[in-house]
Amino acid sequence: MNKYDYIIVGSGIFGSVYAHEANKIGKKVLVLEKRNHIGGNCYTEKIENINVHKYGPHIFHTNDKRIWDYINQFADFNHYVNRPKVNYKNNIYSFPINMGY
Repeated sequence: MNKYDYIIVGSGIFGSVYAHEANKIGKKVLVLEKRNHIGGNCYTEKIENINVHKYGPHIFHTNDKRIWDYINQFADFNHYVNRPKVNYKNNIYSFPINMGY
């Protein structure tokens, strides 16, 4: 007799969501994680009441409403639009060049 239906290595986005969905349909899941927190590289640590992205910025974006609604059950997201600019010879350009905003 198997103790688990699935053993998942890593509690990043994929591992966490897969474990969640498998559990919802009655599968027994074990998630193994070497870090002392879940979320993989998409982890935020609160330091002096400031959210710090410990492993670098994590930005989730999609145009698919079904996916957006699904992922929002797990966390609150800030509205963020990435609009990088480049200063080249004292002129400001949108980057990448083809984004044009």
